[in-house]
Formats: sequence, C-alpha cells, structure tokens
Amino acid sequence: MSYLALTYLHLLTVVPALLIGSALMLRRKGTAHHRGLGRIFLVLMMGTGVLTLFMPAELGPRLLDHFGTIHALSVLTLVSVPPAWMAARRRQILRHRLFMIGLYVGGLLVPGVFALMPGRTLHGWLFA
Repeated sequence: MSYLALTYLHLLTVVPALLIGSALMLRRKGTAHHRGLGRIFLVLMMGTGVLTLFMPAELGPRLLDHFGTIHALSVLTLVSVPPAWMAARRRQILRHRLFMIGLYVGGLLVPGVFALMPGRTLHGWLFA
C-alpha cells in the first residue's frame, strides 16, 4: 500500500479518535454513552496504532530503514488499549483512567504535535 493511502487511512482513524477522545475526557464518565464511545475510541486507536507501524519514519534516525522514534508511540498505543479495556471491564476505575489519559496524551496529543512539525506530511498539507 502506498504511503499516501496509509496516510489517508491513518487520518480516517486518528481524527475521529481525537474528537471522540476529547468528548470522553470532557463528559460524564460511566454512562452507557461513555461506554459505547469508549469502545469506538479503543477500536480506532488500535487501528491507528497498527496503521502507523506500516508508515515509514520521515525524520530522524531509522531502525531497519523504516521505524523511527515516533513508532514508540504506536507501540505505546497498542500495549495500552488492552489493559485500559480490561480495567474498565473489571471496574478498576483508577487504573482505567490512568491508561486512558496516557493513551489520549501519548497516542494522540504528542504524536499530533510531532505531525505538525516542519518536514512532516501533515505540516506540508496544512501550511504549505
């Protein structure tokens, strides 16, 4: 699959995840609505985590001529989703909250800042 196609697929998962994640952070917790949106959020985050592993790093040093530092955030995302979900299922609210905040910040906000840096595709699309 081409880099451009991967980028569009990534945007199709990450933009709704950012919107849903923001709504989840701001709204009342524990409701049926929260649980439903939470499931969608976790599926979108798993999808974006997997997709980004196929996208080659654009800046900085690369491992195996593909993986860059930002891929560590993809791995963080993939390993955070299952325990966040399990904690919610087990009613371990504090554990769930901590994993979800980490996922939101480390899986969306931090990579989003990196994506807007000069030299990155999204920066070129938005500011060129």
